[in-house]
Amino acid sequence: MAKRNSKTSPDAEAYRIADLLHSAAIHLLRKVRAQDRSAGIGPAQLSALSVLVFGGPRSLKELAQAEQVRPPTMSRIVVGLARARLVRRKATDDKRRMLLEATARGKAILQKGRRRRVEMLVRALQEFSEDELHEAAAAAEFMRKLIGRLES
Repeated sequence: MAKRNSKTSPDAEAYRIADLLHSAAIHLLRKVRAQDRSAGIGPAQLSALSVLVFGGPRSLKELAQAEQVRPPTMSRIVVGLARARLVRRKATDDKRRMLLEATARGKAILQKGRRRRVEMLVRALQEFSEDELHEAAAAAEFMRKLIGRLES
């Protein structure tokens, strides 16, 4: 990383770094997302299924909020997931409310997809030196901290 110019304001430097992080994150996600085609379901369904697998059961409304879509849109996505037996509806004590949860099949598809993405990254990382791998680990840890700040 280039050293900061003493004439650069902290706000300008933060903006420059934020822009670099934003661009790198989007490009990295696009590259590894290519592995998702082999899952056999569309990106919207895969994303919603991911919320249920890694975040646990949710109501339709909660799932729509997590995916930043309207409930009618999420309802159509869930119908497709249910037809494919990747999600099931689960009754709650409140008869007006249903929870959606991933099935074992849905979990397996997500785990395989995650494994394919990670393996793609492993192949690329194997080409870097040990020092570069330490830098990557530090950058990943920094991103985890940054995500924590964004969530608070």
